[in-house]
Amino acid sequence: LTVAIGVMELLFGVYIAVSRRLQPQKMAKLEALKVLFGDKIGNLIHVSAYTVIPLVAGGIFVFAGLRGVALF
Repeated sequence: LTVAIGVMELLFGVYIAVSRRLQPQKMAKLEALKVLFGDKIGNLIHVSAYTVIPLVAGGIFVFAGLRGVALF
C-alpha cells in the first residue's frame, strides 16, 4: 500500500507539472493564489504545494515501501 500511494503521489506531481506547462489557464487554484499573493509568490506556493511536495513525498513513500516499511 505504501508503494502504491507513493506512485500515485509521483504521478500526481508529474501530472500537475505537465498541466501547468500545457494549460495554465485551467489551473483555478493557481489563479486564486496569484490573485491573493501576486504572480511570483502565488506561483511559488502552487509549485511547492502541488508539484514539489508530492514528488518528494512520493519518492519517500516508494523508497520506504520497497524497504519493507508500511507507512499506511
